[in-house]
Amino acid sequence: MVSTLIMVIVGIIAFWALVYAAFGRKEEETEEGLAVDLFIAMWRTKKLLGLIDNLAHRWKRFWRIYGDVGIVLGFLGMAYVFYALLRTAMNTIQNGGEQAGVQLVIPGITIPLSYGLIALVVVMVVHELSHGIVARADGLPLKSVGLVLLAVIPGAFVEPDEEALKKASLRSRLRVYGAGSLANIVTALIAVLIINFAITPVLQSSGILVTGVLDDGPAYGVLHQGDVIIAMDGQQIKDMEKFISFMNTTKPGQVVTLTILRDGNKMNVQLKLGAHPENPEKGYIGIYPAPYYVSKVGHNNIIFPLFFTFYWIYALNLGIGLMNLFPLIPLDGGRMLDDIVNAYLPENVAKPVRHFTIGVGLFLLALNLWPALRSLVG
Repeated sequence: MVSTLIMVIVGIIAFWALVYAAFGRKEEETEEGLAVDLFIAMWRTKKLLGLIDNLAHRWKRFWRIYGDVGIVLGFLGMAYVFYALLRTAMNTIQNGGEQAGVQLVIPGITIPLSYGLIALVVVMVVHELSHGIVARADGLPLKSVGLVLLAVIPGAFVEPDEEALKKASLRSRLRVYGAGSLANIVTALIAVLIINFAITPVLQSSGILVTGVLDDGPAYGVLHQGDVIIAMDGQQIKDMEKFISFMNTTKPGQVVTLTILRDGNKMNVQLKLGAHPENPEKGYIGIYPAPYYVSKVGHNNIIFPLFFTFYWIYALNLGIGLMNLFPLIPLDGGRMLDDIVNAYLPENVAKPVRHFTIGVGLFLLALNLWPALRSLVG
């Protein structure tokens, strides 16, 4: 794992060295076109501003109400994320850093490459588009829109006029900040509805997938990760319920004939069961089982990529959308809290409150990230 990570890092550095040598020597930043800096490339354009204007002005009242919902969701989400990370940080301290509250999102390493990249693009596009539409619905100007590549993570952005944003009313600013995470959560909801009502109904359980084999278990050397158990002693095993029911009838030392699919080939293997760690009178295989699904309508090469694409769109939009509400600048949650503090507290109180929030936020984030970082480097 460590050697793979080092190779990936070296490859990323080499890629950015070439990109910077080719495109990163512009001395002045332009409002349109490509700009390359260290590990970040931004392409700006004004061509899509008209589309955002049309969407914003056609349903201006709706977008303002939408922005108000984003404000409410923003502060509720901020409280929830702060509480969740505080609780996980306390657990991390108690159990010696075993539980991660924040998972790193690295396509190809911590999440699947293709599905992860598609989901991240969706996260960025809906998030930034929502910021831009709500800003225009409130009459705030935009400078540009564009695409960004941050190290290996692609995304999109809408660039508001920061001076105009600072001069806008508190409610307008909060609408703009809260709109991004609201869009992510709405997108996550749409994705999970598609999974539950359009994709899941065409799937059926057709066996037990071996997701892992315990090194000291009876199945070690007999079953492999990726095997699919479809029958045990001639009895069809289509789902987890039948698998558990069969195992409850077995005894330690019993020899069971497993019919499995391995690399698409059907075969029988003999397995002598061990004693279950929690009930020595029951048989034990020593695997990590999971339901194995197939499509009722065929076309597995289409159905399952769609399932995993929408799953990761759901997971990343929900996770990143909520995490963006964490009260730490430059996240939207941090900007919302900072604006509220500045609006309702005198400067001599607001300043220490901001510093305290930043300190606590960084501390909680570090505690929650530490297990994930430690796991990544092995």
